[in-house]
Amino acid sequence: MLRLLALLLMTASSFATDKTTPRQAQDTPNILWITAEDMSPTLGCYGDEYATTPHIDQFATEGVRYTNAFSTAPVCSPSRSCIINGLPATSQGTQQMRSAFPIPEYMTGFPSVLCETGRYTTNNVKTDYNNANWETIINASWDESSDSAHWRNGPNDQTFFSVFNLMTSHQSRTMVWPYEQFLSEVQSKLEAHEIHDPNQAPIPPYYPDTPVVRKTIARFYDCVTAMDKEVGAILQQLEDDGLAENTIVFFYSDHGSGMPRHKRALLDSGMKVPLIIRFPEKYQHLAPSSPGTHTDRLVSFDDFGPTVLSLVGTTIPDYMEGKPFLGEAAVSPREYTYGHRDRVDEVHDLARSVRDKRFLYIRNYMPHLGYNQPTAWPDLGEIRHEFYALAQTERMTEAQRHFVGPTRPLEELYDCDSDPQNLNNLATSPAHREVLERMRSQLKQRLRSSRDLGFFPEALAWQYSESSTPYELIRLSSSNEQQSRLIEAAWQVGNGSENTLLANLTHDDPGVRYWGAVGFSAATSLSPQAIDALTEALEDDFPTVRIESANALARHGRIEKSISVLADALEEENLAAVQHAARAIELLGEKAIAALPAVRACDARMKTIRPPGTSPVVVDPEKDGAMFVGFSTEAFLKKFGSN
Repeated sequence: MLRLLALLLMTASSFATDKTTPRQAQDTPNILWITAEDMSPTLGCYGDEYATTPHIDQFATEGVRYTNAFSTAPVCSPSRSCIINGLPATSQGTQQMRSAFPIPEYMTGFPSVLCETGRYTTNNVKTDYNNANWETIINASWDESSDSAHWRNGPNDQTFFSVFNLMTSHQSRTMVWPYEQFLSEVQSKLEAHEIHDPNQAPIPPYYPDTPVVRKTIARFYDCVTAMDKEVGAILQQLEDDGLAENTIVFFYSDHGSGMPRHKRALLDSGMKVPLIIRFPEKYQHLAPSSPGTHTDRLVSFDDFGPTVLSLVGTTIPDYMEGKPFLGEAAVSPREYTYGHRDRVDEVHDLARSVRDKRFLYIRNYMPHLGYNQPTAWPDLGEIRHEFYALAQTERMTEAQRHFVGPTRPLEELYDCDSDPQNLNNLATSPAHREVLERMRSQLKQRLRSSRDLGFFPEALAWQYSESSTPYELIRLSSSNEQQSRLIEAAWQVGNGSENTLLANLTHDDPGVRYWGAVGFSAATSLSPQAIDALTEALEDDFPTVRIESANALARHGRIEKSISVLADALEEENLAAVQHAARAIELLGEKAIAALPAVRACDARMKTIRPPGTSPVVVDPEKDGAMFVGFSTEAFLKKFGSN
């Protein structure tokens, strides 16, 4: 809330712009982005009766409210990687959370195009672009990127593009911080009538109704109210500076709320975001409809950068794949939006989604891993443990089991008009077979046309990145063919015959072999032939194949040789492979107790790479990799380290 105070104070500061500033005479609009962190459309203007958001609600009466706006990922870093370059993270190779893969040097962020045209650009303050080129992007895209960056700091005769990122609704505040810290730093800034009563909290059917759950939901809404005040302060500054009549303002969030089953999930609760755009009277001709209305047009995060460039009449770089939905370059509405879920911190995963205006389709490529996997940082939140306790009982409803159960459906299909909370999976419904096949076909087409890089095992992608960027490599014919092989191999997980999985496990391509092993990890049982093939794969040249083959054997009770292979993998130089092995050991739990000495040694090695006390905000793939390995090693040691 210190930022709110600073924003309010700046209203009367010496930076205030006189209302006769030349900025009012310009031909193209200023653009202001206000971005909230970790927030679904939990706003009064979107029909949420529990929300207290008067400033944003008023803003919505002055702008156009989008009812079908979607993130491309249910977590922040890949989402920002998409927004800054106008194409999905999966096309850049930046889909894994804080992996820092390199991207081509010419991808310097869409604001860099604005800079080249003489526009003043500011970013307050988050970057988090999830690639190795982040410093180049910051330098090229922003005249100022800091916690004091503001349009007021620029020359009065320059148009501006300014971004404010508001952290007040972030997961850290809504559920991870100790409750006392939340009371001190967030709730204390609210008036008594603005504080939400836990007894009135709306409990979704996939949550247990407990005091902790109610308290945390109320806390989340308090954070949203505090964020609403910050939005009001920024908008008031724009008015005070006499710039509102010449500025198009976007308000949106970076993905769904930070609550369980929202953030990190491809369900609408994790992907659907509020988006409101206000057009002043002189730029009403650029608006899709009049103030106070809404549009159901589908928009996606990769569209945002190209749309800004279109609004100001600037050329959109060819590499950007997003579809501008406003301005002179606006194209016809898209039929689908797409989502991806990959590794997030220490949690390994791969899932993809397709959404049209009515239906959501999700393909889980690791269905043997449930939605509610243990994960170190969110598990600091008290509410997470309510779900772990629920998973140990027989009182779960079907809606709760979907989230807390040990596995996920291979395919999910939801009618979001009749089922906005995505409770009724229609993937096996005969009446929806045609819809399922259409959405499934659309996903397969999209994976190839977008050159989705997520199907390359992360350790293998790092090897390939030594010679080029993933983005450029996948555009070579040989790599494009390899991607097709990997997509097909991944499709067989939970789906293919044993003979197909065996063929994949012995393929020439190490990525295909990896997906063959994943297929056996997801299998309900192993035949003698599969056990023999996996045992032979324990000596594979590629570490990821050895690790996943060992994991498959251990998951099915074959620990004689598999645990030693996982333990040995903790000594690999490639930290992506170490992450993979450490996470497998963590999830195996007591089955992997023989790896305890190796886990201790690995944990010590990670602490030499990233010493305790290192700032959590470090853009360094080696240090971040060590942190994520440490999440798993420390979780294992906490349970078994005294043995």
